[in-house]
Amino acid sequence: MSPRIRSFLPSLLLWLSLPLAADPAASPGWMSVVRDTPYWESQGVYNNIVTVRRWVLTESGFCSESNRHILFGRRGQFLGYIDNGVSRVGTQHRLNEARASMAARDKVETWIAGDADTTGYPFALACDQPHVDLNEAMGRYLGTSESDRIWGSWDDIRYRSRDNPGPLHDALVLVHQTRTSQQRLQLPAELPRYLAGQLLIESGGQAQAHSTANARGILQLSTSALSDCGISPSNHWHRLAQLDCALKLMNQNARNLRPAFEERFGNLPDDKKQRLFTLLLIQAYHGGAGRVQALLTSDELSAPADYFARHHDRFTAGDIAFGMVYHNLGRDRLGLASLYYVADVQLATEALCNTRQLRNDAFCNSPGDQ
Repeated sequence: MSPRIRSFLPSLLLWLSLPLAADPAASPGWMSVVRDTPYWESQGVYNNIVTVRRWVLTESGFCSESNRHILFGRRGQFLGYIDNGVSRVGTQHRLNEARASMAARDKVETWIAGDADTTGYPFALACDQPHVDLNEAMGRYLGTSESDRIWGSWDDIRYRSRDNPGPLHDALVLVHQTRTSQQRLQLPAELPRYLAGQLLIESGGQAQAHSTANARGILQLSTSALSDCGISPSNHWHRLAQLDCALKLMNQNARNLRPAFEERFGNLPDDKKQRLFTLLLIQAYHGGAGRVQALLTSDELSAPADYFARHHDRFTAGDIAFGMVYHNLGRDRLGLASLYYVADVQLATEALCNTRQLRNDAFCNSPGDQ
């Protein structure tokens, strides 16, 4: 990862606490573009969005200069960039000029003017966005510094000692293995490493991370979620308790979603099915299991899922997961932030699994990467 990745954690936590409809005052204009997009155009959308977010998180590619906006189309494909204006209004003017020019050159079928309160099309993403320093976050997670190593106990779990603290990574593995052996968890094999990626994105690995929405700790759990896990306020920041609670919530989401998921996607090959289910669990952690269930079952929202289930051989698991959200943008508070979150978790997980410590570890090489 680039050493130029900047840490801006307080703003990051604010951003993650915003409603899923991150697009302000969504207009019929841009939503008509979404509604007119045929489902087959979701081919490649997952890799395209992940690429765009990689540039943002690593300040690389077309985001090597932070004072830019990048523009992308219906499939998430990169179309161009602009240098920001001297003011917000000036930047919006430049974006609209670029949009009109792309339409005039037939790079897009149409364009929609945007402003500070209206989403335009092609979609625009600022390069200068709050995000964690992944190198620092991974260092905390892997216990590179002794000050980042932990020890302690939670419920029936005992981890290390004051004289022999260990990395947060080993604590996550211990909690997962303990609860699995107790038959309390039934999660996809690859889920723990994605939970590690979520931890990096949610808090940067900082134990005292606290959002303006009062989400707290390494996994940014709400006070209601912590209470549901039976965690007293005095232990809300307890890292073992946070890991245990997050896995419990993931398991509850999996149990609630699995019947509808199996009914819709039960005919997929096993590896692809598990990969898709994992991505939907990440989405559910961010936006709620009810919203993901609606994508599978609601009369209003499930048409994309029905199409992808019938034509799954044409799409990757990532394309299906993103396509289900993309074709419902503007409905049920679903916005582009829903896609960005899952993409960021994917990138954080990849970065973690490319470290010297984990690249050959079973933690990063379980089934489910297809």
